[in-house]
Amino acid sequence: MAHSTRTDTHSPYLDGDRDWRDTATRYALLPLRVFLGVTFIYAGLDKLTDSSFFAGSGSGSVGDLMRTVRDSSAIPALVDLALKNPSGFGYAIAFGELAVGIGTLLGLLARLAAVGGALISLSLWLTVSWASDPYYYGNDLPYLMAWLPLVLAGASVFSVDAALRARRRQRSGGYR
Repeated sequence: MAHSTRTDTHSPYLDGDRDWRDTATRYALLPLRVFLGVTFIYAGLDKLTDSSFFAGSGSGSVGDLMRTVRDSSAIPALVDLALKNPSGFGYAIAFGELAVGIGTLLGLLARLAAVGGALISLSLWLTVSWASDPYYYGNDLPYLMAWLPLVLAGASVFSVDAALRARRRQRSGGYR
């Protein structure tokens, strides 16, 4: 008696040659993209609307935060660089988070935005949350790991990048 394995047990979804697994694969990173985009937009806006954040010193200021974490960070020189101009560093982080969030949410230069998000998360992990013990209590490391799939895959659906790819493909006769 011969046994066979059926590979066609799932009904096609959308167009004839795609099944539900292909569709799930295409949309798999969308929730992560939305979460990271909204979170980074919120983080950037939160900093931009908090006047005490940009002060060189005082409660809630980026200057005080950097002085607090300086001795426990993995790269004290990076903290020293931020302390040369705490207000400028605060604005750079806030606008960087905003740009990364918007790019990620819209899927505009999504891989570049994800690299920016990963770099922001990496720098915050090596400075602000480095001393977290155990390491998984620090929230910047999971954000860094969450950016990596978007760095590798980009934004495949519901994105400006996908629309531009489709437009290029259409102009070139479907070969791209």
